[in-house]
Amino acid sequence: MKDSKITRREFVGGAAAVGAFTIIPRHVLGGAGSTAASEKLNIAAIGAGGRAAGDIDEVSSENIVALCDVDQRSAAGTFKKYPNARQYKDFRRMLDEEDKNIDAVIVATPDHVHAVATMAAIKRGKHVYCEKPLAHCIYEVRKVTEAARKAGVATQLGNQGQASPETRLVAEYIRGGAIGKVREVHSWCNRWISQRGQNRPTDTPPVPEGLDWDLWLGPRKERPYHPLYLPFTWRGWWDFGTGVLGDIGCHQFAPIWRALDPGYPLSVEACSSGVNEETAPLASIIRYDFPARGEMPAFKLTWYDGGLMPARPAELEEGRRFGEADDNLYVGDKGKMLSHRLLPEPRNAEYGKPAQIYERSPGHHKEWLIACKGGPKAGSNFDVSGPMAEVVLLGNIAIKMGQKLYEKGMKLYYDGPGMRITNLDEANKYIRDEYREGWEV
Repeated sequence: MKDSKITRREFVGGAAAVGAFTIIPRHVLGGAGSTAASEKLNIAAIGAGGRAAGDIDEVSSENIVALCDVDQRSAAGTFKKYPNARQYKDFRRMLDEEDKNIDAVIVATPDHVHAVATMAAIKRGKHVYCEKPLAHCIYEVRKVTEAARKAGVATQLGNQGQASPETRLVAEYIRGGAIGKVREVHSWCNRWISQRGQNRPTDTPPVPEGLDWDLWLGPRKERPYHPLYLPFTWRGWWDFGTGVLGDIGCHQFAPIWRALDPGYPLSVEACSSGVNEETAPLASIIRYDFPARGEMPAFKLTWYDGGLMPARPAELEEGRRFGEADDNLYVGDKGKMLSHRLLPEPRNAEYGKPAQIYERSPGHHKEWLIACKGGPKAGSNFDVSGPMAEVVLLGNIAIKMGQKLYEKGMKLYYDGPGMRITNLDEANKYIRDEYREGWEV
């Protein structure tokens, strides 16, 4: 389908002509809680296949008016599902041509395009839902967060678990004192996430039909196409993705941030296996040291992936799973908690449910839609999720500097507000990416 242009007036007018639905009273459409068609958001998506398809479906109660994807093969199913949405390959063209028709934008591209796409939408005053980890480097996260705040747009990061009742239970147990003062948190993911621990391929197979490889590269330096980079495997390549930590860390850290409000760490260190200049490691351990905050003491947060794990808690009953799924272990001076369950299991019945502190979410995507329509901020708006994403990406800098840190027996000390590593200047080169001309943030 060729790129096309239709004004918002034409869109609404055409719809009225085929059913006058824009003036049907709300009660006719399903009662006081329903949204009339005239009140629906016009949503565009940058990325239409893969994870983007799920995000689009989650907001399909609104008007899906434009879809953009550089890979027509990946997007084919979504294009077919929403035949009335205009189709594009270049999001810059879509935003220019559809500017007056779009209220909100979903950004669900590979990590290296998140910031430039999100910033382009924010500068046009559009509400934005962006997949985690928000951006590819710390500098991008900071700039996008600041721009969204200044523009006053509604935002949400794609870490869906933050909206779950379990995430709120974790915070309510901890803030209620169920395990005392938290001194340690251990977080892990042992799933396979993309190619890792390998070098750049040297063969140059042809670009598949339907893929615009230059647009897919976006802000990155030119390199030949290779099927090892996409559709999903870009996550492990440093130029495009942010490894297991970047992919899963924003999910795993969400309950930690809600419960402990840690701010920026004082330092970070890492050890890993199989890391190189091209790809994330086969396995890694990353440790952050966070300072005391008010009545909360300093604590250590340790991340594990690639099969590495903390020691099994003595309080965990024999036969109960440990390490088979992504999880968090909270260690306080009066007890421990695995995910949202106290250890050992009888403690849950003894303690009972904690006092409810937080309202339960209507749903992760629905939070964003409500915020777009003037309601309260979404639970993972960029002011909340941006600083957390910065900490996630700081861990990747420790991974990249890992061998040098190991040789020197040191950790990286970090000035969070200043966005700077203070004791090893060469590590600061990873704070900000380099961009092709015309793709700057």
